[in-house]
Amino acid sequence: MPDVVVIGAGVVGAACAYYAARAGLDVTVVERGSVAGGTTGAGEGNVLVSDKEPGPELELALLSNRLWRELDAEVGGFEFEAKGGLVVAETDEVLAALTGLARTQRGVEHTAVSAAGLAAYEPHLTRDLAGGVFYPQDAQVQPMLAAARLLRASGARFLPGTEVTGFLTSGGRITGVRTTRGDIPAGAVVNAAGTWGGEVAALAGVDLPVLPRRGFILVTEPLPEPLILHKVYTAAYVTNVASDSSGLETSAVVEGTPSGTVLIGASRERVGFDRTMSVPVLRRLAEQAVALFPALAERKVIRAYCGFRPYCPDHLPVIGPDPRAPGLHHACGHEGAGIGLAPATGRLVAAAITEARDGLAGLPGRDGLADVDPGPFGPARFAAENA
Repeated sequence: MPDVVVIGAGVVGAACAYYAARAGLDVTVVERGSVAGGTTGAGEGNVLVSDKEPGPELELALLSNRLWRELDAEVGGFEFEAKGGLVVAETDEVLAALTGLARTQRGVEHTAVSAAGLAAYEPHLTRDLAGGVFYPQDAQVQPMLAAARLLRASGARFLPGTEVTGFLTSGGRITGVRTTRGDIPAGAVVNAAGTWGGEVAALAGVDLPVLPRRGFILVTEPLPEPLILHKVYTAAYVTNVASDSSGLETSAVVEGTPSGTVLIGASRERVGFDRTMSVPVLRRLAEQAVALFPALAERKVIRAYCGFRPYCPDHLPVIGPDPRAPGLHHACGHEGAGIGLAPATGRLVAAAITEARDGLAGLPGRDGLADVDPGPFGPARFAAENA
């Protein structure tokens, strides 16, 4: 019997498996599709601190940022690029708000950049900007490779094509999962089902308000020489991330990849799980990208794809044990930050499971987590809302 069953083989589930195994736990990962077949496979691979307002998520992002660098050394093979992010402002008013935010982001390195100084960071960037802020800690990974490499490095048993249909219980406690391939007893279960985390939670009789938020990405033809040196996005992206709107919102996000392609986003809208390709949205993304980098007008788009961010109403992920269903831990609801926050999420989950099992704090799985308070991410906050 495994110590832990992880539901979901996206990057968050893979990180949970990796850190649980490092803490000495026997791990099985079940996935109804394939590795990175959901939101992870439709992401850009952002590892950001620049878009986080002061608070719990920024603390989690700073820890995860450090852990990604450690994982690059320990595991590697997932195209980690510590290239930094450049956030730009179209007007002086927006620039003032942007630099004001940067000053409040404790622990985040940043450099204010004048309009004249932008060309030193991005020679092909439009000159019609008021300035920006450079964040050297921002980075990027190839998300599908990251999930696959972490899962392999964990040594966990992996059961693809295995859908969870219910939970095993005993004495009011979750003691495993029921699947399309049979029952799997376990000491603990981790819900890392991403956008479908709410549906998995419902199988255990608990409410988790995780909703899909659709986004599109354009991919250009490979360029012979790098056109974009950093992750570049407009200040509107920060506003859109924090928005509660269900309607369409877009903001320019542009970055290159090691293969030479350029990724162009970002859009957000709540339309359920509708995968219909929206040409008007794609056109708007292309126009916004060209407004930032005019040279992109001469480049071809070779494909576009969409994914669903697992959105929670309070914009915080759900991480930790669920008091409504003892034995069940959650690791979902990260919206567009799941790839960036995956390592810290995995560390928190592994620590919670080892502490619950052994009744001890300060175990190896918890080392380095002193600066992160898990309380704000706990699923108990939803129990309080529904009381």
